[in-house]
Amino acid sequence: MFSEELKQFGLQGTSKPISETEAFAYCKRLTQQHYENFSVASWLLPQKLRQPFQVVYAYCRWADDLSDEHNGSEEARKQSLEYLCWWERGLEDCFQRDKPVPNHPVYIALRKIIEQFPLPKQPFSDLLVAFRRDQVQYRYAVFDELLDYCRYSANPVGRIVLHLICETEPTPEQLLWSDSICTGLQLANFWQDIVRDSEIGRCYIPRSVAEQFDVDIENLRDSSTFRNMIHYLVTDARTRLQSGFPLIDSVPKMVRTDIALFIRGGLAILNAIEKNGYNVIDQRPIVSRWTKLCLLINTWIFSPKYGC
Repeated sequence: MFSEELKQFGLQGTSKPISETEAFAYCKRLTQQHYENFSVASWLLPQKLRQPFQVVYAYCRWADDLSDEHNGSEEARKQSLEYLCWWERGLEDCFQRDKPVPNHPVYIALRKIIEQFPLPKQPFSDLLVAFRRDQVQYRYAVFDELLDYCRYSANPVGRIVLHLICETEPTPEQLLWSDSICTGLQLANFWQDIVRDSEIGRCYIPRSVAEQFDVDIENLRDSSTFRNMIHYLVTDARTRLQSGFPLIDSVPKMVRTDIALFIRGGLAILNAIEKNGYNVIDQRPIVSRWTKLCLLINTWIFSPKYGC
């Protein structure tokens, strides 16, 4: 339970100092417990990248959990904002080599990673912008506003990954392709989880798009107009994912399969929505374990760029 983790390592945590070895073991355990897709593909990663990926995931997992550590009340959301400010102070200290590393397993491990890889602080900070926004914004007026949210909630992860896997500074083209993939993945997850988000009072469907298709986002129900809207949103997300394909050939060969799997995983979600007839209200579209296994085998054996 995260509440127990918070008592031990949180703002007023009681944890004793731990070693780098213990910190890396903690990040690995956190990754294996929470991220089901990582366990499927992690063995394809080069050995030297597995630990950095686990640390980056642990950082994101903690930030995400801190932003959700509330019961929905205004007071609890203020508490989450306080937690996120504390988390960002730890990030600042972690990237300042002249300061002691914060006594938290994620930051102890991250300090070591940034000594080995040229990771910029900005993408890590950008993620916290999105988590703060989640505390105060539950609706989006136009598509550009939603894309701006994705710029902070999803795209920074791809940029961090690029700095881990590229032997030189990522090019503007690589950053553009990565952003397109990450935004497409984020949108695919939004359209898959419309009902779940609605249950916690959130809706990522831009109001302008809903009005275009005559859909009431405050009273979502399955209908022909609703399905037409989802078809439009799925087509947009698919185009963004496919626009990122050139990134595969631009990165070192040892990680091309992993990048391809991220793209194909997002496309598989969109295909599942399409298979449901764009009805995401009555049944949540899922990607079966068999489909995931087929994606893994096909991407590994055949060219990562094709069969998507």
